[in-house]
Amino acid sequence: MGKPVRISILGSTGSIGQSTLDLVRHSEPGRFEIVALTANTNAELLAEQAKEFDAEFVALGSAEKSQELQTRLNGSKTKTGTGKSALLEAGAMDADFVMASIIGAAGLEPTLAAIDQGARIGLANKESLVCAGDYVLRRVYKSGAQLLPVDSEHNAIFQVLEQDHPAGVARLILTASGGPFFNADKETLANVKAKDALKHPIWDMGAKITIDSATMMNKGLELIEASYLFGRSSEEIDVVIHPQSIVHSMVEYIDGSVLAQMGMPDMRTPIAHVMAWPERMKAPVERLDLTKLSGLTFFEPDNEKFPALVIARQALKAGGQATNILNAANEVAVAAFLRDHIRFTDISAISEHALDDLSDTFSTEQNLETILALDAKARSTATDLIHRLRNS
Repeated sequence: MGKPVRISILGSTGSIGQSTLDLVRHSEPGRFEIVALTANTNAELLAEQAKEFDAEFVALGSAEKSQELQTRLNGSKTKTGTGKSALLEAGAMDADFVMASIIGAAGLEPTLAAIDQGARIGLANKESLVCAGDYVLRRVYKSGAQLLPVDSEHNAIFQVLEQDHPAGVARLILTASGGPFFNADKETLANVKAKDALKHPIWDMGAKITIDSATMMNKGLELIEASYLFGRSSEEIDVVIHPQSIVHSMVEYIDGSVLAQMGMPDMRTPIAHVMAWPERMKAPVERLDLTKLSGLTFFEPDNEKFPALVIARQALKAGGQATNILNAANEVAVAAFLRDHIRFTDISAISEHALDDLSDTFSTEQNLETILALDAKARSTATDLIHRLRNS
């Protein structure tokens, strides 16, 4: 065995970060070395991870918990930092592989810091490409970094896509579980509560992604991400509902062949793929036994009940900063739903209205300053829309 692979994990206390560390835990000793770990507010778990994996540096987004983090790591060799600057420092540290798994637009700048140092990036933060696809890809090209998709759907496509022969590809087919309300009627959806929407039938994810899965916005954001990752237009990317979540996505070729990547619904599989790429590594996951499957079913999305996918596709077609605005408005709307301030069906409506209200800004040039400014403007617009809804 050669030198250990130096790994940083941006968002180590979330589900992706914890799964990444679990793979390190189960790998042969000396294969991986932890450079930096970050979290937003969970100082307790971050400190535990730093001690277990002897991290060089840990960063906590919440400056209010600076003292708690330092106290918990008192006597260790791990250096600590708090606030936005510390998150950027963690992303910029010398690492061979960086797992970018901070949720939402908050992950954009730390991911860019990792890109700029030329690392191999495991991209679990889809919002980086949704908010700033062209800008991020320019930075990737300039630094020589590699973007490897971690989302199970994009990782599946990455595994079966013949990237050296793009003309042979007819379309990409993303699969979606359908979430907890796949069979619900409109009346039920209008009265859904957060506690119900957070009960995903297959995947164990954080609150924000789970709500996005329930509204189908998660699949809309993944459609946008796929367009940037694989250089395909909206018309070349389809979505099908696959409740069993065994087929993670497919690529159809012009000769009629359809190649699919399959496996049990466990995020450690795609994470292991990008951690070891271009090789493979063992992962402690349940093996797929086809003889025990009762069946694999596929359905068309119901765009009338779940308009988020249509809204996301329209934003992608509009181009420019439209997808940045969509993401920001959706983040605000999801947070409001989780606080019981709006109805479940209002989430997509708020995103659509924000896009309408800010349509004149779509063509604004993409640089970091304008991306962040429009993100803030979209959040303000969505907040105003929510206030109007609550007061109507």
